[in-house]
Amino acid sequence: MMHDCFGLPLTAGDAAAVRHYDSALRKLLVLRNDPVAEVDAALRIDPGMVMGHVLKGLLCVLGTEKSLLADAHSALKAGLAVATGATPREHGHLAALSAWVGGRLHEACACWERVLVAQPDDALAMFAAHQGDFFLGQSSELRDRVARRLPDIESGSALEGYYLGMHAFGLEEMGDYARAEESGRKAVQRDAQDAWATHAVAHVLEMTNRVDDGVSWLTATAPGWATDNFFAVHNWWHLALYHMDEQRWSEVLRLYDERVRGADSSVVLDMLDASALLWRLKLHGVDVGWRWQRMVEVWEPRIDDAWYAFNDCHAMMAFAGAGREDLAQRLLAVMERATCGEGDNAAVTRSVGLPVARALWAFAQGDYGPSADLLAPVKAVAARAGGSHAQRDLLAQTLITAAERGGQTALARALLNERLMSKPQSALNRAWMERALGHHLAVPPAAV
Repeated sequence: MMHDCFGLPLTAGDAAAVRHYDSALRKLLVLRNDPVAEVDAALRIDPGMVMGHVLKGLLCVLGTEKSLLADAHSALKAGLAVATGATPREHGHLAALSAWVGGRLHEACACWERVLVAQPDDALAMFAAHQGDFFLGQSSELRDRVARRLPDIESGSALEGYYLGMHAFGLEEMGDYARAEESGRKAVQRDAQDAWATHAVAHVLEMTNRVDDGVSWLTATAPGWATDNFFAVHNWWHLALYHMDEQRWSEVLRLYDERVRGADSSVVLDMLDASALLWRLKLHGVDVGWRWQRMVEVWEPRIDDAWYAFNDCHAMMAFAGAGREDLAQRLLAVMERATCGEGDNAAVTRSVGLPVARALWAFAQGDYGPSADLLAPVKAVAARAGGSHAQRDLLAQTLITAAERGGQTALARALLNERLMSKPQSALNRAWMERALGHHLAVPPAAV
């Protein structure tokens, strides 16, 4: 029996393999490239390392890439084949991976919770469950699952830093912005490469409308996350959101071209950010030209996935933005069939994904009334589809724009009141309300 870099026992027989596994795990915790190469190296040396197979399987599913599901199945099968002498913790991880591969994310998180009850310092269980909570829109668990462990983690340790970064994001999603910022900054001080913690602080600055602070934060921390990191695009996306609030459309487009789509990535997580940014620009009347067609080209091969409704809705943005009725109708048919399934995604597609996809297509066709009617009931339950408050704000903005353009002025103003109560100094929100009211806002609502 050997131990990983955090002191947990591993069913492994070669120290060199463990070193590669440790490197893969540490890279995953801060989202550095390339954990897959490291875990593959570990398994070449020691095919009997159970947690190596678990980690390989997780790396295949954490990006919500349906195309990697077969590899995840293979990793799970290989892990089960060598699990005869595995520890209860390792069996717990295998059960969680099996559930996730089967499309049962709630069950996977429950399996990891059982692992964490017995082993609070299991970094992989915590990270995987945290990502599961994110994909499921379980905001309170993003905070509380980490909070249940933090007091048991050695003070000042590297592991505490990673937990602080995850806790920061959970605190932010629950609106505890001051504590979220404090924890996130502490985590980045511990490890400047911790892209997840950096992103947690970026969320705080977005939600509190501290635009200049947000630009400064991401610019100052860029050396830690902007290169050799598979989360870099998302942090660039956050930088673009700050500029969007100031209506600096040319700067947003520059960031899109150079950073968000600079590598022309076909990675789903990068594609989500690209579609979301273009759609926001569309809502505010910015012509994005040829950019929609390129997004169609990378989304079309995934049109039949029916794996994660959040992805399907972003694919619809591309098809709707480009005016591709053929692809839009094909995607709607795929999503309609998905609602007949039994897994987590079927339920989410029924309650959120399909209404949103229909609303996006209606909006693109100028059917603003039906679009608003479809989106309004989804607003309160949109978190079920996953993502963050910042990401789901796209739906709120679409609803307001649909109401505004469809003549539902009272609804548009009510929703803008809500936005201004949260961010009274937002230049974008204030300009939007002034347009809806037809006159200048002399005093921010929060100051009245």
